[in-house]
Amino acid sequence: MTRRRAPVSPPVALTVAGSDSGGGAGIQADLKTMEAHGVFGTSVVTAVTAQNTVGVERSHVLPAEEIRAQYDAVAGDFDLGAVKTGMLATDSVIDLVAERVGNADAPVVVDPVMVAASGDRLLDPDAEAAYESLVAEATLVTPNADEAAVLTGIEPTDREHAREAGETLVSMGADAALVKGGHVGDGGAVTDTLVNTLPDGEPTVQRFEHPRIDTDATHGSGCTLSSAVAAHLAHGETLDYAVEAATAFMERAIRYGLAVGEGPGAVHHLAALREAADRHRTMTDVAEVVEAFVDRDVSRLIPEVGMNVVGATEYAEAVGETAAVEGRITRTLSGAAPNRGVRLGASSHVARFLLAAREFDPDLRFAVNCRFDDAVEAATSELDGPVTEYDRDAEPDEASGTMGWGARRAFGAVDADDPTPAAVLDRGAVGKEAIVKVVAETPERLGERVFTLLDAVERRSTGDQLGTGE
Repeated sequence: MTRRRAPVSPPVALTVAGSDSGGGAGIQADLKTMEAHGVFGTSVVTAVTAQNTVGVERSHVLPAEEIRAQYDAVAGDFDLGAVKTGMLATDSVIDLVAERVGNADAPVVVDPVMVAASGDRLLDPDAEAAYESLVAEATLVTPNADEAAVLTGIEPTDREHAREAGETLVSMGADAALVKGGHVGDGGAVTDTLVNTLPDGEPTVQRFEHPRIDTDATHGSGCTLSSAVAAHLAHGETLDYAVEAATAFMERAIRYGLAVGEGPGAVHHLAALREAADRHRTMTDVAEVVEAFVDRDVSRLIPEVGMNVVGATEYAEAVGETAAVEGRITRTLSGAAPNRGVRLGASSHVARFLLAAREFDPDLRFAVNCRFDDAVEAATSELDGPVTEYDRDAEPDEASGTMGWGARRAFGAVDADDPTPAAVLDRGAVGKEAIVKVVAETPERLGERVFTLLDAVERRSTGDQLGTGE
């Protein structure tokens, strides 16, 4: 029997950029990012490069007629939902692309690849000047600080100068400009500045701030961000939403960068897709841990507030990307029992603690809160890893939450070369129950650690009953 065809019709986007043989940037990064967003990516290759994670060895710009033929072939067949430009290399290529995208009935995202990460200028003055015509056709132009300075003459070294640079780009004809802050300063936060045009022609400013990630593996970040914006626009979403979603996508892609090659590595274009794909497995892992706890009856370790088992997906960044028991696990007359099933986002306290702990050890995936008393505290000495603690009385008023602060306090006190703690003691406070939080990289190891605590507590209880004092 022949199966019936069931085609799908995703939106289509086009990237006009150079090829990166190392796979981290250029056409390769653009197509990976578009696919991750559910967009069918098409391409026009402007140049081929011989490069890897260490650097660029050779570069060859294709003849303008070959670039024109590629563009016309794609535009003549596909209904383009967005166009994105990257490395264009020469003034003749820039002029050609500006003419073509000016006739495109689709939003255009211009990533002006003009300055290398080293700070070296990649274009000659004629090519830099030619970019003005392309900027004028842009729905959004996405320069980093160095590129914004070349295009506008304004060094965006702070928020106000970033706004001025963005407004200048809009005055050059772009509908909007996103001045990226990754190259500005070395502080704890990165601020991207979006200058948009209101219907009455007045500019409006939005800022997107996110923590700076301690890495030099940012190869392909500019390509990936602009491609993510283009993909959202191809889906018909607003520019404001597209930029906000793309910057969040970029933050995850950088944090979980790919350690490949001999150089710093590249951003992970599929990190968000992998996170979503890992959710079902994580929910299953948590459910199996809960089942094991019920079978063994861990009632002795269940705190008054109830116990929860939390699992984070491999690339989790938010509470909604963690799985836990809805309503927690409680003690009943017949033993430990979950109130309801496992779902995403079911935990608040333990999930926030686990996410904060992952900032120190991203391999941590699972956590559980256990009862804290003298017997349990003594039992933690039998765990297969260090035990640390935090004191709620030391929490500053400006802390954004006890769980996050407590994890940072506990894990931050451990030397980076030492093993990750197996458990953290929270001695509680007035109105706050004392808790032992056990963490682990795998569900199996989490279960083993909890059963180690239970075995030790039960031996102590048996010893007390027999009068041995053990």
